[in-house]
Amino acid sequence: MNEMASDPLPNVLFGYDGTENNDLALQWAVEEAALRGLDLLLAHSAYWPYPDGQADPTIGNVLERVGRNILAQGARRARELGATGGIHKRLMSGPVAEGLLHESDTAEVIVVGSHERHYVPVGSTALQLPARTHRPVFVVRRAAAVPKIVVGVDGSAGGAAALGFAFEEARLRDWSLRILYACWEPGVAAEPDLELFTDRPRLERVKRDFLERLVAPWYDRFPAVDVEAALSLDRPREALLEATEEAGLLVVGDRGVGGLDPLLLGATSSVMLHHARCTVAVVPRDARPEPPGTRRGSGS
Repeated sequence: MNEMASDPLPNVLFGYDGTENNDLALQWAVEEAALRGLDLLLAHSAYWPYPDGQADPTIGNVLERVGRNILAQGARRARELGATGGIHKRLMSGPVAEGLLHESDTAEVIVVGSHERHYVPVGSTALQLPARTHRPVFVVRRAAAVPKIVVGVDGSAGGAAALGFAFEEARLRDWSLRILYACWEPGVAAEPDLELFTDRPRLERVKRDFLERLVAPWYDRFPAVDVEAALSLDRPREALLEATEEAGLLVVGDRGVGGLDPLLLGATSSVMLHHARCTVAVVPRDARPEPPGTRRGSGS
């Protein structure tokens, strides 16, 4: 059932379900498409959740018609929210996360809605998709419109990708950027660094120097971005959750320095998706910051 009249150009991919709660996420997707100079691809899954042998052709036809109507509704609503570029529609079959993964080859970013904090089901698309895709994923949550981005860094490849993405997003939205390095992680520290955690003043000096070296190259690349680089001697989860109380977007890598399983989302990122007060962007470690609107080929 995955069909569309023509293959889309690089786009902002949005999982649309037609509900009122999904409207806030659609607004974010419309804004991202406009800021990045990209088309918007609305994807909806007309999903028959039973085994193939139990399929009912009559119900399948009904699901397809309903799905097409939902996508048409989504395109109209996107225009009402200010979409001015191309809008494509994709009717998918199968679970939502699988369908979005299939469609993500041409996506620059993916946008999905989320349940309210503390109530995100384990099997939710908002948790599955960031763990498996190679594209940055915005998980949009209802929150105060604070024009500030917080990005968590830790020296990992995921943190580096998140940092570049956060600078780009801050420039696109003209929001301020707070770079937060919460360094109290003795459980994942290399053996030579363990002694730092017995000497807090020295730990602070070493980690502050590291943060300055990490951030310095980005200042010249994004001179217009209002940046604050902050060191915290707290645990990353606690520090980042507290920071989301005064942010409109939190950016994290898919896995940090403690990530062991390449098929799973990192523990800190998972906690943020469950409990952060604001929208969360999860950036895969193989993402590379590119100029806004850069046209990428399929599978890049």
